[in-house]
Amino acid sequence: MWGEPLPRWGLQGVSALTLHTGTMFTPAGRFRVVALAEAVSWIGLLVGMVFKYATDLGDIGVKVFGPVHGAVFVAYLVVTAITARQLRWSRWSTFWALAASVPPLATLVYERWALRTGKLDDSATQAGIGLALRLRPAA
Repeated sequence: MWGEPLPRWGLQGVSALTLHTGTMFTPAGRFRVVALAEAVSWIGLLVGMVFKYATDLGDIGVKVFGPVHGAVFVAYLVVTAITARQLRWSRWSTFWALAASVPPLATLVYERWALRTGKLDDSATQAGIGLALRLRPAA
């Protein structure tokens, strides 16, 4: 116990299951997080528009969620393009992923479809390709 050397740490692939296991280190994980963020920002913008046009409460919701949604929208496009390249999506899969950014909440629909059909399979990244890294004791 005392006097035993501390383990050396190496790198190993990580799955995109939860945030504490390194979701943001995999292409699929980044895509899933930004797809959810894009949908949430859409909801915020839509709620802000309801308050702006259907009530007399003003346009603070649109002033807040407009720029937020714009930034997340651009992030979704960039992350989708990178993910499509890293996971070798077909042109049609990439097209539909990008098109899903336009209708409200469609990014969630696409993300669920991509997960179900294996488009978000990180096995290539777990094999050592890409940015999927996690510290683990080396043998």
